[in-house]
Amino acid sequence: MIKISCQEQLLPGQTLPEKFAFARSAGYDGIELRARGDFAFRDRLPELRRAAREGVIMPSVCVDMAHFLGAFDAGLRRDAVAQLKSQLSVIAEVGGPGAVACTPAAWGMFSRRLPPFEPPRSEEEDRAVLLDGLAELGRHAAREGATLVLEPLNRYEDHMVNRLEQAVGLVAEVGLASVRVLADTYHMNIEEDEPSSALVEAAAWLGHVQVSDSNRFQPGAGHLDWAALLGTLDAVGYDGYLALECRLRGEPAAAVAAVPGFLRRHDVSVPV
Repeated sequence: MIKISCQEQLLPGQTLPEKFAFARSAGYDGIELRARGDFAFRDRLPELRRAAREGVIMPSVCVDMAHFLGAFDAGLRRDAVAQLKSQLSVIAEVGGPGAVACTPAAWGMFSRRLPPFEPPRSEEEDRAVLLDGLAELGRHAAREGATLVLEPLNRYEDHMVNRLEQAVGLVAEVGLASVRVLADTYHMNIEEDEPSSALVEAAAWLGHVQVSDSNRFQPGAGHLDWAALLGTLDAVGYDGYLALECRLRGEPAAAVAAVPGFLRRHDVSVPV
């Protein structure tokens, strides 16, 4: 049976226990947290500890910052790495075994599809920066007992890592079990020639999956082949969470509540 989590901002409720109560009633198994910069996630520790004591399952955190480990400015890179280290420490404490922290190389910093088209740093320099940051974060993640996952974004949001194979190349070179790859079905729909084949090829490095449909709305609102995607994940032995990260079409609470049932109906590993 697949495990499904929902990003906290999508769930109705004022507190994490209230959100989790709704999530469980809808068929979710956990909550994916969001981590803003300026150490805001660390500052939430009292809240997160209380939620964990009350039984809220929080297996992963998705970064929500203004700059990332691939920033052009060295000072911003150092800050992003420091923020991510803190986030890894927090999620390791409240998320339990297998806790995951998610990050892209960068978001909204540069696109080769928009003017001026040529970034101020070469591809070789991009790669060196990312390898350095991932290695430092991976060593910290290993000490904390957590996993960092690198998320490819589409070509309009990042110029460095767009496809799973690019993320795999970086993660394989880092060579740490604590650094893996995140597959996001929305970005894959844009960038991968064939999403199921891309998942098969990345299977050995796959550490987390985020789900939304082809149009960034909830699964079922677009044209992705969910039976094929879920069947592939089952075939390659993926046993992590599917984390809902999307916009919502329709009444928000009803849209969120419909997702677990939709995904499980399309899970070919479940007997009909």
